[in-house]
Parts: sequence; structure tokens; C-alpha cells
Amino acid sequence: MGARFESSGKNAAGVRRLFAGIPVLCDGAMGTMLYARGVFINRCYDELNLTQPEMVRTIHQEYLQAGAEVIETNTFGANAYRLEHFGLRDKVHEINIAGAKLARESVNQIREKQATEAFVAGAIGPLGVRLEPLGKVGLDEAREAFAEQIRALVYGGPGVGVDLLSIETMTSLVEAEQAVAAAREVAPEVPVIVMMTVDEEGNCLDGTSPEAAAERLTATGADAIGCNCSSGPVTVLSVIERMRPRTTLPLAAMPNAGIPRAVEGRTIYLTSPEYMASFTRKLVKAGASLVGGCCGTTPSYTRAMKSALRAMDAMDSGAQVMERRSESPAVSKIAPPPLAERSKLGAMIAAGEFVSMVEIVPPKGIDCSKEIEGAALLHKLGVDVINVPDSPRASARMSAQSLCVQIQQHVGIETVLHYTCRDRNVLSIQSDLLGASSIGLKNILCLTGDPPKLGNYPDATAVFDVDAIGLVNIVHNLNCGLDIGKNSIGASTGFTISVAANPGVPDIDQEVRRFAYKVEAGAEFAITQPVFDLRVLEEFLRKIEGFRIPIIAGIWPLTSLRNAEFMKNDLRVSMPDEIMARMAATTSPEAARAEGVKIAQEMLAEARPMVQGVQVSAPFGKYTAAAQVLGLAESVGV
Repeated sequence: MGARFESSGKNAAGVRRLFAGIPVLCDGAMGTMLYARGVFINRCYDELNLTQPEMVRTIHQEYLQAGAEVIETNTFGANAYRLEHFGLRDKVHEINIAGAKLARESVNQIREKQATEAFVAGAIGPLGVRLEPLGKVGLDEAREAFAEQIRALVYGGPGVGVDLLSIETMTSLVEAEQAVAAAREVAPEVPVIVMMTVDEEGNCLDGTSPEAAAERLTATGADAIGCNCSSGPVTVLSVIERMRPRTTLPLAAMPNAGIPRAVEGRTIYLTSPEYMASFTRKLVKAGASLVGGCCGTTPSYTRAMKSALRAMDAMDSGAQVMERRSESPAVSKIAPPPLAERSKLGAMIAAGEFVSMVEIVPPKGIDCSKEIEGAALLHKLGVDVINVPDSPRASARMSAQSLCVQIQQHVGIETVLHYTCRDRNVLSIQSDLLGASSIGLKNILCLTGDPPKLGNYPDATAVFDVDAIGLVNIVHNLNCGLDIGKNSIGASTGFTISVAANPGVPDIDQEVRRFAYKVEAGAEFAITQPVFDLRVLEEFLRKIEGFRIPIIAGIWPLTSLRNAEFMKNDLRVSMPDEIMARMAATTSPEAARAEGVKIAQEMLAEARPMVQGVQVSAPFGKYTAAAQVLGLAESVGV
């Protein structure tokens, strides 16, 4: 490997750094960006290097400006077999040279403007044909097709050649081996990354396990190996974890933004940039050093991933400083108070008592008298706890912490503070939580938070230094008397730690995996999203049997058919057709609200044996509706 780096020209030192195990950020999807600009999927995207070069160049520049250190040429399908489908077989050389030139010009421009080092990777995808013995194309023919593309990418002209080669989205190890062999024959001095794509079980599409793939790819002479595309960051993370013990090479991880789904006639990727950023940290910790995105990712994902890597750098630097302070004695964790002693809610959870909660949303202004009056009414009726969301749907409202304090002071009922990662870095999170504990807030719901684009201020900056899993870790450490630097804070914060769960998400297996991580991090009970389909709840409870903690079921009294449609389509809550039909059959607003309460009562009655409590929402501040769902309103004539 050393000889290749030494002979790779003026960029030798920089290219060597890419393979030194230091986290390096690569770009995202070119095809996604071209499609978003109106290029139909039946078009040859590689040919755009010749016909619409400015569009391709602009996309490269957007990724570089977002923080990418490596950009890939727009040549994923620029091999003889794929181009032949478009009548462009004779354009292999021309298209690849143009692709390398556009990427090189973009890198040179960013280097001049920002004095930032960046590199060009020649993108090489599968040939799109079956190889022997399953197909008609021989291994030597495949190797020559790869070699033809590589010659153009590397030796296309002065100042044009790529810095490295990215052989990616390989479905067959045999084909991947031929591509690497071609690279070693044609351009032995150029470093090579080779990445497989896998199924949801983590196996290559030819059935090879990640462990076996790692060993075979290492033997090819590649400089880095890994996984890209696939079904999203969770799957790619599992592959990296399985590959790491089987190779000493640097690992590359470039997942899709989840599995694309059809939503109202559009194909979209539901994984957010913030979620992808949280997995960037996990991928690096699992052993990947070359990270980026594949289908569905855009410069906004690159920007979020860059922020995640910067946060890791800052935390690692802090950890290194702590390690150098050898004169400082080691700090040990302290045992937090037993759950039953932390709060009334903690005592009820520990005792197995059924808990009743009602959610009260903070006001948009400074007057919270209505909310305090609602809390007083609910307290009088016998509700155990008030839940206070943290600017739900990324809206600007009174802080949840302020409303919690005022409710506890004026009413005397205990609260659960919803706390999100959206608006705070790890320092602010720690400060807020220390302050919350000191003023008597003892119950916290740890949430990642809705991204700003969902709210009224879509251009607002999101932070997301950690996600809900990381937040649980922080709170658990504070409960053990330690800050994020493992320094003593003198005493336990004594929080009762809860997390959210959504039994109705499309990718339930991913939700279950994240739930397991939350429990492992220290979650002590969970509150679900609104439940309208008991079968979904039952299935979720079955899947978490091995790491079950007390579950509080969310119940939402619908107010109208439109409200039901919003829950189903906007919030992606599982909503049976039967309930939609019942709401559609109501003839007046009053009848709709009454039917919504009745449905919620039925959900509560059926869910009660399965869970340890219920959280009832009060839509549009209808606190009496929440009381009716709980069967409490009639007792005092409300």
C-alpha cells in the first residue's frame, strides 16, 4: 500500500491521510440531486457530464461547501455494458474523462476559495450484467470493461485524473474482485476502496456474509473495504461491526437514507439528516473511517454529518485532555437513589401501579394561566402526572421547563419534562439538566426532537449533537454523579428516565433496535405515540420482550375526521380504516368529539391489561376531554 501512496503524485500525503484511520467525510448521492433537478430516471445520468456539465459541477460544489472531503465523479454507470443500453458504448472514454474533469475543477475551486483540501474519487459501479457461470459475460470481459473505465478516470489528461477509485454498490464478490483486479493492473499506484451492498440481514446479494466478504475483499489488494447503499444506516452499521474483526484495512460506510417509500405519489426517503448524523458517530465508533451517504442523501445530510464529526472531535479532544491530567484522581460513579425514592412517578413505576398522565402543551406566548388551570382541574380529578412537550412539531412556544416549574409550584402535581436534542449542544444539555434537577424537576422524557423543517421556522438551525439514545446516556451519567467528561458533580441528579416509542412506524425492526439501545443506555420506562390499533401495540410488546421496561400507552381523543387524517398522514400513526370510517360518519363537530372520546376510551380499556399506564393528550387544550377518556370527569360533574 505504501508504494501506491508514494507514487500517486503531489497529493500523496493527502491521499495517505484518507486511509490513516482518521474519520473522513465523503459526499452523498449524485443521482438523487440530478433527479431533484428534473432529470428523469430513464435518462443516462453519466452522459450529463457531456450535455449538462454545469449542473454536475454545481452539485459537486454544493457537497464540497457542505463539508465533503471526498467527492465522487458522476461515472457510476459509465461502463461499456450500461452505456450500451443508451446507445453510448463508444462514449466510455469521453464520459469518464469529462466526469473526472468536472470533479477536479470543483475541487480546485474550493481549494482556491477556502484553502480547503479535498479529493476526487472515481466512481465505478457494477456492470449491470450477469457474469459467468450465471451469465454470458466472462470474467476476463468484465475485467476489461472495468479497466477501460479506469484508464479514462486515471489517465484522461493532464490535471484531470482522480486521486482514488471507489468501486461501490457491488452485488457480487466475484464482480468486485474483477473490478479491483482491473484497478491493480491498470493503475497500481492509485488507492482503491471497494464496497458491497447488502440485504436487510446484512449479507451480500450473492449470499456471502459480511465476515467472509471482509476476508475476500482484503485479499484482493484493496486499500479500504466496506458497505454502501443497502437499506439504511442501521443495516450498514451492523455490517461494519461484523467486518471490523476480520480485516485490518480501513472501513468505508456510505448508507442510503433508509428505504425509499411511496408517499402520496412521490418516492421519498424518510431518514432525516439528523438521524443520519447520529449514525455517523456510531459508524465511526464501530470502526469506519470513510463515511458518507448514498441514495437519498443530499448536501443537507453531508452538512449534518460534518457537524457530528466535529462534535466527536471536540469530545475526543476533551477526553484526551482529561487523560493527560494524570495528577487527577479517578472519579467513580455513585449509585443513584432507588427509583422509588426519586419521585412520585418513580415510586408508582417501581411499585407496578397504573399511572395516569395528561399532556399539556406550553402556550405560544407568555401567559400560561389556562395551562395552569387545566393542570389544577386534572389534579383535582385524580390525574397522577402532567406531561409537558418541548416545542412539539418544532414550534416556538414557552419552554417546557418553565411551564413544568410553574405547574408544580402553583398546582402541586408532579410533571414530566420532555427534553429534546434539537436545540442544544452537549454543554447546554448538561447545564439544563443540572438546573432542572436543582429546581425540583425529577422526571424526564428523552427525545431526539422534530427537525426545524417541520415547523414554522424551517430555516432555523438544528444542533443534534446527540440523539435520544445519547441523551439517555448523559442523563444516566448525571444520575451516577458524573458529567460528560466523567468529572464528579457531587451528587446524583436523581431523574426518573423515560423514552418514547412508536409501535406504528413503517420500519418496526429499526424502532425495536433503537428501543433496545435506549434501554441499554438507562431508560426506566417508555411512553408510546398515540395508539389506535391494538394489534400494532401487541406486536411491539412482543418484539421487546427480551428488554421490556414499563410501558405507558399514548391515547389521543380524536376531534374530527381531519384530525384523524392528520394523525395518519402527517404523523404516520397507524390508523385502522374502521376508525377513519367512524369519524367520517359523524354529522357535527360535537358528535365527532364525542366519538373521538369514545374511541379513546375503548383503546384505554383494551390496552390497560398490557401496559402500566396511560398518557392522554388534550387536543386543542380540551382538558375535559382527557378527563372523560380517563373516566374521571363524571365524578365531579365536569
